[in-house]
Amino acid sequence: MNKTDKEVVIRIRGLRNQFGHHVVHEDLDLDVYRGEVLGVVGGSGTGKSVLLRSICGLQTPNAGEVDVLGTNVLTASDNERSKLERRWGVMFQDGALFSSLNTRENIEVPMRDVEGLDPKLRSQMADLKIALTGLPYLAGDKFPSELSGGMRKRAGLARALALDPEILFLDEPTAGLDPIGAAEFDILIRQLSKSMGLTVFLVTHDLDTLHATCDRIAVLAEKKVLVTGTMKQMLDVEHPWVHEYFHGPRARAAMDAIPAKKAE
Repeated sequence: MNKTDKEVVIRIRGLRNQFGHHVVHEDLDLDVYRGEVLGVVGGSGTGKSVLLRSICGLQTPNAGEVDVLGTNVLTASDNERSKLERRWGVMFQDGALFSSLNTRENIEVPMRDVEGLDPKLRSQMADLKIALTGLPYLAGDKFPSELSGGMRKRAGLARALALDPEILFLDEPTAGLDPIGAAEFDILIRQLSKSMGLTVFLVTHDLDTLHATCDRIAVLAEKKVLVTGTMKQMLDVEHPWVHEYFHGPRARAAMDAIPAKKAE
């Protein structure tokens, strides 16, 4: 399938984000296609999370256009935004759970905006998401402080999936996890993206995650999306940062691990 045959579900043109005198993004363009897992990488300060927040409407850009699922995020009415937000889910770093709610109640939060949804059904749907993300059933009654770091991330993922979204936004999903926990989370993301037909926008610095989960990579550098492509295509990019990142010892180690992961 050619690029022109693919449905664009996120379209960004001419994006500019500026904080005071500091320009983070300038004339940034990006397309994200339906059903793909796109990994967004870049050096410190390149605005990876700022880009994610701009797409979700949590950050208002200084200029540019952001269209998600055919809706202009920046000019949409409150009603249009509300409908659009039900079609995506966001998992923030460390889950960003409400400390005063248990896991089940945290997952139910997005469902509370759905009119006429019976509380019993809402609880059952939350339990389904708990199971879907690999959490034990008893985790539903636990508060965030009683969960391990990996369990909090899975709970955050379960909440992001609460309304069966079309697009899933993940901000550094494996940050802070041990290698085994990170690998398991990578596998979970890949499985869910395939089984649920999700489009995944994944901000990460983890080379293992890029290799294990991503169909395509977008590199942020020089205040824009410098290049997009597959992992193999990244190896041919001559830009200094891109070359160092994808040819360094950690990149080679991640590539060497691919056959073992596929075997598993």
